[in-house]
Amino acid sequence: MEIIVWILAGGLLGWIGCAYLGVNTQRGVPISAAIGAFGALIGGKAIAPMFTAGSVPASGFSADALLFAAGAAAVCLLLGDQLLRRFDL
Repeated sequence: MEIIVWILAGGLLGWIGCAYLGVNTQRGVPISAAIGAFGALIGGKAIAPMFTAGSVPASGFSADALLFAAGAAAVCLLLGDQLLRRFDL
């Protein structure tokens, strides 16, 4: 269940970044949402366990992992924007 929340949060960040903030407008909303979801999945699954406690809470939801997922999604969106600007993809 937590993985679905990470993916939705990353997709939401990608959508907000493209639709409202005007970041990555050349790429479009669906691609930005996909990049955000991928970044959130990597952040929540690979990065968060390195920095948070090893045990899973009883509720199955960790706010720390969600913050790492959102941060990784934002970084992936930023890197995607920089690559687009640098290489005119």
